Amino acid sequence: MATIPSRTQRGHSTEALSGASLAAGAMMTLSGALSILMGVSGVSQDTLFAASAGYTYWFDLTTWGVIHLVVGVVLLVAGLGVLADQSWGRGAGAAMAAISLITQFMFVPHYPAWAIPMMTLDLLILFALTRFHIETRGAH
Repeated sequence: MATIPSRTQRGHSTEALSGASLAAGAMMTLSGALSILMGVSGVSQDTLFAASAGYTYWFDLTTWGVIHLVVGVVLLVAGLGVLADQSWGRGAGAAMAAISLITQFMFVPHYPAWAIPMMTLDLLILFALTRFHIETRGAH
């Protein structure tokens, strides 16, 4: 009967983060911190953003500040989870990057110069966290 080898060998430390996971964790902590700053700006100064009349996804601008603040905190925590190589980090990070992407899309009419680059960052995070990593090992 064949046995499945363990991912780590006796005497060696655990496998380090892959480059994509490291990049995703760093981008998530950056995105989270920037969203927190945007949220604090929205909560403290309600006149910071332009209010579009008749916009389908219209919320009070203070509400947008709270949304950015909450999404930013969760993105930051998930990013730290990815960087710490926690099992929940990748799933939580992908889910939060998707939520952040949707909220940024809905925020475009208020501040497009902010929302579009943040959407790009969220897409990069999603790509880095959801890509398949196929490991090839030489025959022993």
